[in-house]
Amino acid sequence: MPRDVILSCAVTGAGDTTGKSPFVPVTPEDIANSAIGAARAGAAVVHVHVRDPRTGKPSMDLALYRETAERIRAADVDVLLNLTTGPGCRFNPDVDNPTSPGPGTTITTPAKRTDHISELKPDICSLDVATMNFGESGFLNIPRDLREMARLINQAGVLPELEVFDLGHIRLALQLVREGALPRPRFFQLCLGVPWGAPADERVMELMRDMLPEDCVWSAFGIGPTEFPMAAAAVRLGGHCRVGLEDNLYLERGVMAQSNAALVEKAVEVIRSAGGEPAPVERAREILFGPA
Repeated sequence: MPRDVILSCAVTGAGDTTGKSPFVPVTPEDIANSAIGAARAGAAVVHVHVRDPRTGKPSMDLALYRETAERIRAADVDVLLNLTTGPGCRFNPDVDNPTSPGPGTTITTPAKRTDHISELKPDICSLDVATMNFGESGFLNIPRDLREMARLINQAGVLPELEVFDLGHIRLALQLVREGALPRPRFFQLCLGVPWGAPADERVMELMRDMLPEDCVWSAFGIGPTEFPMAAAAVRLGGHCRVGLEDNLYLERGVMAQSNAALVEKAVEVIRSAGGEPAPVERAREILFGPA
């Protein structure tokens, strides 16, 4: 029998993609509708950021998260809601005074980064166990802040999805598990191809997989043109996978994806070609949270 594979869809992200594609959803209504379309196409999990409806830029506005979550939850479709906690950790030092933040810095407190999690209580939320160069910015998630975010996420009864972008990030995540800061069950997302993290390569994915606890659930994705090859690799290596307009804007070379649903539909074909079967939501819930 084909193995059940949890397919996640990252709906919009926080990257500068709205100027590159007219199909990246921006308003709460558009983000929710795109998430609902992805769920109907076969995604068991939708990973959600929000954006300023006027500018398209990333936002941490609780009201935007609330409206988006309420619209998804009110729809006649069952899907696991995964809200990001990624915003609020970028640091760009001032050129003349490097100890001070410069333009583009978003650094804020763990409480601010998780207030929508405490308020809205999604099924899952991402937790970036990663400090790295992220494009041209510093991406700062120091252990002290991760411990506090993990505490607040656990207090809300939400499953943390541990996003790791390189080998050292897995080492830190495992240390937090040993300390008890990260409770069971454990869900890892291997993020590949992001400048400047681990490359999107099946050999790298396999190495990262081999560092994970045997009893954990793991998923992986690649960005840009590596999205579908990395989805197939994750299935072959025994994991789950993610696609979506956060990670990639194209169905194939020169053909822009007009919706998240289109990317999910193609991912369903990829999963089946690699020997898996997209997990229904009730099965995804059982894999991540255990039997009801």
